[in-house]
Amino acid sequence: MRSKLFVPGVRPDLFQKAWSGPADGVSFDLEDAVAPSRKAEARAAVAAFLREHALGEHALRDPARAASAPLAIVRVNAPDTADFEADLAALLPVSPDLINLPKIDSAQALRAAVARIEAQEAALPADPARRAPALLVNIETPRALRVAAEIAGAHPRVAGLQLGLGDLFEPAGIRRDVAAHVQAVMLQVALAAGEAGVFACDGAYADFHDDAGFEHEATMAQQLGFIGKSCIHPRQVPLAHAVFSVDAQAQADARRIVDAADAARAQGLGVCVVEGRMIDAPYLKRAERVLAQVERDAAR
Repeated sequence: MRSKLFVPGVRPDLFQKAWSGPADGVSFDLEDAVAPSRKAEARAAVAAFLREHALGEHALRDPARAASAPLAIVRVNAPDTADFEADLAALLPVSPDLINLPKIDSAQALRAAVARIEAQEAALPADPARRAPALLVNIETPRALRVAAEIAGAHPRVAGLQLGLGDLFEPAGIRRDVAAHVQAVMLQVALAAGEAGVFACDGAYADFHDDAGFEHEATMAQQLGFIGKSCIHPRQVPLAHAVFSVDAQAQADARRIVDAADAARAQGLGVCVVEGRMIDAPYLKRAERVLAQVERDAAR
């Protein structure tokens, strides 16, 4: 998921445009982009769209999903709000690929949210087309950052962590235009995601006219192993793809590593040498991930 395009839940006029565009994922927002007085309207609009366009079409972990369709993602309201249960009631029947959980700051809070999700799922009538959505958990508070690995590993439904720099930095008065600040936090989230075996996705960059700023943050994230970046405007989608797509040199290097490792295994060896570099299991796993990404990107 190189790009994840946000669409406010109160803008159904934009749903089809976003869905048919080039973004790898479309994130329908029921939280911050929707005023309290319009929450019910927004969740009904998103549920209606997904019922028509996404139900049963694919799931995040289903390799047979329609490759040309974007991932359907919904950012729900925080579990400690009155809207959370209503969001679940509207969305679970239409099977989004990912539920984006905000304001989670502990493993206990994550497990409690999952319990509420599963309780609503258990009450639904049987439907073979419906799948249980995976979870994308926002890391957007100091406490969440401190225990990010625990949150990511708290339940097998967690597929990834998403960094929310605005929520993390602004209340504390931390300057986002200082690269060292951003990089330090990204590294913590990347390591937490790696420890738990989930992916890390970078958050949004608010100034959608500042291409250079978006590309700078995206490049830092890519270098730290993030799979993609959130986009708040369609113009940011091709920028994200340019940064997070695998270039020809990286693809060729990954292929050489995989081929050399296969030849070494055929000889009973656990390591090999590729252009002067010793290659063992960690390097091979990274090369295999690169080639898998190339296949996914080619299908889009």
